[in-house]
Amino acid sequence: MRERSSTEDSPAALDRLAVSSLRHWNLQAKEVRLIKMRENAVYRVVDTSDRSFAMRIHHDGNHSDDALRSELQWMAALRDDGFEVPNIVPTMGGSLFIRSPMEGSDSSRQVDLFEWIDGRQLGTSNSGLAGDLSDTECTYRTLGSLMARLHSQAVAWTVPSGFERQRWDMRGLVGEQPLWGRFWDLAALSARQREILLRARDQVRRELESMTGSADAAQYFSLIHADFVPENLLISREGQVRLLDFDDAGFGWHMFDIATALYFIQRDPQFAAAKAGLIAGYRSHRSLSDSQLAKLPVFMAARGFTYLGWVHTRPASKDGQEITPYLIQLACQQADRLLKET
Repeated sequence: MRERSSTEDSPAALDRLAVSSLRHWNLQAKEVRLIKMRENAVYRVVDTSDRSFAMRIHHDGNHSDDALRSELQWMAALRDDGFEVPNIVPTMGGSLFIRSPMEGSDSSRQVDLFEWIDGRQLGTSNSGLAGDLSDTECTYRTLGSLMARLHSQAVAWTVPSGFERQRWDMRGLVGEQPLWGRFWDLAALSARQREILLRARDQVRRELESMTGSADAAQYFSLIHADFVPENLLISREGQVRLLDFDDAGFGWHMFDIATALYFIQRDPQFAAAKAGLIAGYRSHRSLSDSQLAKLPVFMAARGFTYLGWVHTRPASKDGQEITPYLIQLACQQADRLLKET
């Protein structure tokens, strides 16, 4: 995985690219404001008619054009099936996204646009659930229902020709070159922490190899969202849960989505209620056996590995540096729990 440079992520250059890209949608904007900078730069665009949009400027090399097109195709299929996911706004020429040269470099950026979705975030990865969440179990029951319906759609959906997305499988999670990087090489790890993580990695490999060969694997491995973190879940005034940001979507185990939804709230006082609601909501729409649920520690550990890999491959990221000690604590806690339970 390629490390980012400060030049590529220059806020001023990205701002200018955001403004100049609007001509492809024939939009006259009165506001173009950066609201998030992580894998992508995300802008809120308000046009002269007061319509709001979300624009993504993708990091160069994060996904191929085919992979981005595939992400948008799945999102469109989900909307056709009644899911409240962001609505893609095609360019005037009918394209799902454009490629524009990046000022001051030889690289280019993919840019896409969505209709804005209103709502309040369920929480954040850093601080857990929002303090004003009145009924955690009910909210997570709704989330579990949404997740189960999404998995059922993915199992039943025939992917288009040329469809390309990453794979959160054994190789992608705990292979020699995981999707998000060799987490065990993170410089901030102590010798003891690295030893625990390596032992847990080997255990996860054994577990996933066993699951891959099971007779019913095809029913529990499909396209997944892979980023059910609190900030990607918006709660509407009516209490509906809306799912954002399919940038990490790919082929993976359904339990990986469940682990992701629980990972950053595991220290929250409402964790038990959230977990119970999530599982009950999931089971109301899709089978989830006790034996499958017993594998949750495997996927919680694997999820922790990915976040360590993320910060390892982004040493220049200020956000990554600030959150690294917290991520190490969580990952080692899950690794230690897995080793004790298996």
